[in-house]
Amino acid sequence: MSSMDIRDVLEYLPHRYPFLLIDRVITCDPGKKIVALKNVTINEPFFNGHFPRNPIMPGVLIIEALAQAAAILSFRTKNHKADDKSVYYFVGIDHARFKRPVLPGDTLMLEAELKRNARNMWIFDCIARVNDAVVTEAELMCTIRTVDDSRAGA
Repeated sequence: MSSMDIRDVLEYLPHRYPFLLIDRVITCDPGKKIVALKNVTINEPFFNGHFPRNPIMPGVLIIEALAQAAAILSFRTKNHKADDKSVYYFVGIDHARFKRPVLPGDTLMLEAELKRNARNMWIFDCIARVNDAVVTEAELMCTIRTVDDSRAGA
């Protein structure tokens, strides 16, 4: 199991500000489980509109943060870093539950555990926590695909 700082995270994810939602990886056990974190600050661009008087992190972005953690686990499992030739897609989201809001100042702990990997389909059990309280749970299905260069610029 190994930790990763932001420089390492940037090698495994193609996402950049404002869509990079992983600040650090606490532990990563390739083929098994990852625990990562996102420091949620009032400076996040989504808080300007969601909601100005009662800022709450959108649930879809919590799911996206979980997917980014799962992507790192997938790439680390395959011993592959992000590149221009591949893209990581959602295939499905099942059993998503939002238990409590995520607020500015929270540290979002993101866990993704690999359930299955077959024919480049990855299925994860994911949990997001704040102060050990579960805020979101979901089963995520993802795949890694080769980018079709013929569609570039279309």
